Amino acid sequence: MKAIRSVLNYLKNGGVKYVFGIPAGSVNALFDELYDIPEITPIVTKHEGAASYMAASYAKYSKSLSVCIGCSGPGGTNLVTGAANAMREHLPILFITGAVPVQTNGLNASQELNAQPIYESVTKYSATVKNSAELLETIVKAVEIALTGVPGPVHVAIPINVQLDLIEEAEIPAFPNVMKHKPDLAAIHKAVDQLINQKDGIMFVGQGARDAVDEVLELAELVNMPIITTPQAKGLIRDDHPLFKGVFGFAGHEQASRLINEGYGETLFVIGSSLGETATNNWNGNLTKNRYFIQLDIDQSVFNRKYQVDLPIVGDADLSLTAIIEKVKKRVTDKHFYFPKEETIHEDEDQKEFNTQNVLSALQKLLPETTRYTVDIGEFMSYVIHYMNVKAPHTFDINVHFGAMGTGIGSAIGSKLAEPERDVVCITGDGCFFMHGMEILTAKEYQLPIIFVVMNNARLGMVYHGHNLQYQRSHSCFEQEPVNISAMAEAFGIRSARIQQLDHINPFLIEYLRADGGPAVLEVELVDQNIPPMGDRVKFLSSFGK
Repeated sequence: MKAIRSVLNYLKNGGVKYVFGIPAGSVNALFDELYDIPEITPIVTKHEGAASYMAASYAKYSKSLSVCIGCSGPGGTNLVTGAANAMREHLPILFITGAVPVQTNGLNASQELNAQPIYESVTKYSATVKNSAELLETIVKAVEIALTGVPGPVHVAIPINVQLDLIEEAEIPAFPNVMKHKPDLAAIHKAVDQLINQKDGIMFVGQGARDAVDEVLELAELVNMPIITTPQAKGLIRDDHPLFKGVFGFAGHEQASRLINEGYGETLFVIGSSLGETATNNWNGNLTKNRYFIQLDIDQSVFNRKYQVDLPIVGDADLSLTAIIEKVKKRVTDKHFYFPKEETIHEDEDQKEFNTQNVLSALQKLLPETTRYTVDIGEFMSYVIHYMNVKAPHTFDINVHFGAMGTGIGSAIGSKLAEPERDVVCITGDGCFFMHGMEILTAKEYQLPIIFVVMNNARLGMVYHGHNLQYQRSHSCFEQEPVNISAMAEAFGIRSARIQQLDHINPFLIEYLRADGGPAVLEVELVDQNIPPMGDRVKFLSSFGK
């Protein structure tokens, strides 16, 4: 059999259902073998960059290995951004890139590139296979590295001649048995003592807690700690929980900010956040000031980066919190909610104005509470973080770590493939759409019922507002020629609608968009001159010129 078949047999036996990418000469051998492997479906995208974000979203929500493929040269470099994102989000993705035949290395072959060193800085492991006898062994090693320890992306470059080499039938190893990180019991005991003996404290939740939402809530209720989240973790905790005080960081909430900045709490318990710029309001020093700081994470490299940690706990969030809860329960029996729930007061009380805040609110009222919103990069993202309600866990996918414009579109497709029964709505903008909007065709080709909401203001909105706030002027090139995106969707044979006023958002509109059972585009033609809730970001950027 061909050597590449052993790789695909290994992936099939490991439960891989999809490979994301684009066929091309240096990976055609791999795609050709998929004809005979119906268990694996190739998701052929319109751009490799979009494929990498689809793979990331699929890995996150399927809780399994994702596979992404690019050809040699530019196909491989187009995947690098997605690999860097997966590294930041701890997502296990196997990136496979083609390569020119080994014997042509150094001869300026078409699309020749040594991809291995390029991927080394953005993956846990990067290798080039130079003979077929080492191919399966290298893939097995890469997958084990991706899934074990701190999960993350890996990369293997496979020359076309290596893929095509004939080898004897190989015994296919089993996928690695993934073990969760058990916490150190001594650290658990110290944490329990602190949480029980404290006068008060704050629980700060990041996206690393996405598999431990129930445990977060149970512990918070036992020790009566208010909860705040990072922007990336919006969607984990329901807004109506009495202990939830909102998002801290980029586009966050006043109540969460007051808790941090006005000195509430003897203890800060950070769960699953690396405490980067957007999570901490530009590394706000008040976060740990005069507080005992506990940080729980599977990645010990996040400790003491910017803030000195009093008690680091290395371990999976669910296992660690379960261990803490078991010990707390032996000493605390009263579940209580002494912390009052404040009603959120939105700054814009005019619910009839056709603006971004009201459009998002009107749409959410008409969609199921469990709908997942994959949110792209743009001024609308700050409105989503600040104003949209979390009505059920795991309902927002917001990537302020390494999300690029257009990535919310690919994320919607990966999410829908991972959880077909969940409603998925992508919130994107015209600038993002012009980068990866062709992936709505991918959604059509695979009959994925996703609603793509395009906020079309004919400009790069976040750039426009950011420059006006920071420099009191904005270059005319940030504004663009208006384009009828719904007409583009119609040309693709995709159901679409274009709205220009708030009362166009009604149950009949949602019913119309869903009627085909496939993707639909809702274009919101809206130039919102209101300043998005992102002032702290602008203040931070402005500080460098002083």
